Amino acid sequence: MNRRNFLLAGTGLAALGAGVLVWPRIETPSARDVSGRHRLQMPARLDTRTSGRLELTAMEGASNFLGRSETRTAGFNQSYLGPTIIMREGSLEATVRNTLNRAVTAHWHGLLVPGEHDGGPHLPIQPGEFWKPEMEIAQPPSTAWYHTHIHGATARQVYAGLAGVIHLTDGRDDQRGLPSEYGVDDLTLVLQDRRFDGSGRMVYDVDMMDVMHGFTGDTMMVNGQVNPVAAVPMGIVRLRLVNGSNARIYRLHFDDGRPMHLAATDGGFLDRPVVLDRLRLAPGERAELLVDFSEGTVPVLMSEGDPNQGPGGMMGRMRGLVDAIIDRSFPVLSFAVDETLPVRITRLPEALGEPMPNLAGLQTAARGFSLDMGMGGMMGRGMMGGRGRGMMGGFAINGRPFDMQRIDLEIVGGSVERWTVSTSMLAHPFHIHGALFQVVRENGRAPRPENAGWKDTVLVDGTTELLVRFDMPASRKTPFMYHCHILEHEDAGMMGQFTVS
Repeated sequence: MNRRNFLLAGTGLAALGAGVLVWPRIETPSARDVSGRHRLQMPARLDTRTSGRLELTAMEGASNFLGRSETRTAGFNQSYLGPTIIMREGSLEATVRNTLNRAVTAHWHGLLVPGEHDGGPHLPIQPGEFWKPEMEIAQPPSTAWYHTHIHGATARQVYAGLAGVIHLTDGRDDQRGLPSEYGVDDLTLVLQDRRFDGSGRMVYDVDMMDVMHGFTGDTMMVNGQVNPVAAVPMGIVRLRLVNGSNARIYRLHFDDGRPMHLAATDGGFLDRPVVLDRLRLAPGERAELLVDFSEGTVPVLMSEGDPNQGPGGMMGRMRGLVDAIIDRSFPVLSFAVDETLPVRITRLPEALGEPMPNLAGLQTAARGFSLDMGMGGMMGRGMMGGRGRGMMGGFAINGRPFDMQRIDLEIVGGSVERWTVSTSMLAHPFHIHGALFQVVRENGRAPRPENAGWKDTVLVDGTTELLVRFDMPASRKTPFMYHCHILEHEDAGMMGQFTVS
């Protein structure tokens, strides 16, 4: 038994010995009863295609999520979250202002831009100041997102609402036969889990176990709304899923067993849709699904339990046995067919994008990365306070906690490298800034179907091999990051940085 299974099994056995099993669980009653529930609203759109300009303002807000008490939140251009930014290839002049009393950044997660435009932790926007990158967008259509990335404060700031979605489009979705009517047959869905206190206020109160496993909530939200119903036309609908949670790993499926047709992953379209009955989506990942609602029945999008939490996260090899006995699944979003909505697409497209290029044989270097959770460091140092520092010791990559002053890798521009990423404790979503990669092998086997396309984030549970293409430059002043996208782990030191030249 390795250290992961020994430590986590020990905790689980102690719980069994006490005669009780306790873990964070989502509770959303009456998922199928859609009467009297609010209709899901899409984020406001900010279309930059004509002007070539983008203006965002990080601002304070107040949000009443449960209809009881207001929570102090933050967002871009609004009280919580931000608008959906519509982009096309070409020049984009962005202005990001900060009206908060703390520094923020605007990281374009999924955009292939140079390090000086990436919005990582070396590019803070101080209170009362602004950042004005003049970017050149040159990549295929995809669903990306943006969020703050201040080291040591990313988890708290994203949790408060500083995030939003990006649609990168080439205007050819009609030719592909894809749903494209925003909010009608093309739905943007930001998945988040949050905790609330007895007064109905959203809370972020982190203890040692929250940092170890990542902070998860007890209430599901989609686009910042609790228990909404998504109205859809009686045809093919496109679901753009963004896992905006701090730590929760979703394993999505429909309760009536209907198939999900995967059309795109992080980096853009697959060459053709792939049929799935389950979709695993880790923090930072995006996926575009095509779903057929033509029969008019009312399904519920469900998720199985997070493998890093509760019986799965606490008992290692015992997870399968416990999950076979205890149903940890929960509703994510209910759907209802609205017959007044126009039906544009009635059949699935056969082809979408270009076939993946073969990067095998092009690699110029091979590197190994261990995502480390040193229990000795955690138990010895405990929770760490202080502004700008991680919350707990023991988190590192290759035994080295993140250091803003240290460049970990120097990479040759235009090269392809083979990265082997491994973990022995928990599953970790691994994200690389400024680059796309192909997943070659997962634990010695072919990649999961949802990892078959271009990716910038992948869930590592064991050992995962990647072929990474580095086309964007990054200097020592504004390097790119690679890190775990469980935000508490990232803040606590599971991150490195690299230059490309």
